[in-house]
Amino acid sequence: MTIREDQSPVTDADPAAPSRIKQVIVVNAALDLPPGKLAAQVAHGSMLAFLRASPELQRAWLQSGMAKIVLAVTSAEALADIAGKAEAAGLAAGLIQDAGRTVLASGTATCVGIGPDEAPRIDQVTGALRLLP
Repeated sequence: MTIREDQSPVTDADPAAPSRIKQVIVVNAALDLPPGKLAAQVAHGSMLAFLRASPELQRAWLQSGMAKIVLAVTSAEALADIAGKAEAAGLAAGLIQDAGRTVLASGTATCVGIGPDEAPRIDQVTGALRLLP
């Protein structure tokens, strides 16, 4: 729920309601990461993109429930393409490359965090992708 400065709630029907804000993390599903490693990489992507967003978008996302969606691509090339498109669109984005301490070689691109930002802006880049199974 969004709260105004005077502590009153803002509903979706309210003209003062902000646009829907979300974050998307796109994972290279071809890596077939173990669940714990996958969770850590997605968390890294979420945090890096969040830290690159403007303070206004950070605040709006935090106040609106921190919606995040995890999507999948099937190759490192597709992941790099999405990261490039996000940056070209002016979205906060962060490509995560593994440090190589556990199951992956150092430098392996695992995911890209995008946003938080207005949902339609992110959807222009990621709208055709599928949810991570």
